[in-house]
Amino acid sequence: MHPPATSGASPRSPILEIPAYKALFSKIDWRIIPILLIAYMVAYLDRINIGYAQLQMKQTLPFSDAVYGLGAGIFFVGYFLFEVPSNLLLEKIGARKTLLRIMLLWGLTAAAMMFVSTPMQFYVVRFLLGAFEAGFFPGVILYFTYWYP
Repeated sequence: MHPPATSGASPRSPILEIPAYKALFSKIDWRIIPILLIAYMVAYLDRINIGYAQLQMKQTLPFSDAVYGLGAGIFFVGYFLFEVPSNLLLEKIGARKTLLRIMLLWGLTAAAMMFVSTPMQFYVVRFLLGAFEAGFFPGVILYFTYWYP
């Protein structure tokens, strides 16, 4: 019923021992990982930036602290509600198209934040930002499986 225990050493693919493949995976490492790492850092900053942006936004928008707090929280509601649908779409159309969709809609929604002037607009944009960003991390993991054995 249970798989046999291993001696602690992780199994390595024999293909990784061939020098040509080592060089190929090294190229992949240097071309794909930095881009995805930067994208993930931007995603993280996008989640937490409202706290820092609030300091400047208070000068131009008359929002209370409660509005900013709800706006920060509603991001995660959108993220939570659209995580599974985004993953289903990921399975259906693939990681490449899903990541393209996520990055494009996420960027447009982040840019739309500059047009916000009411609390309701703020809530809608933050919710959409969470909804469009959902599925990014699973998409990156699936994308890695396309390149690595």
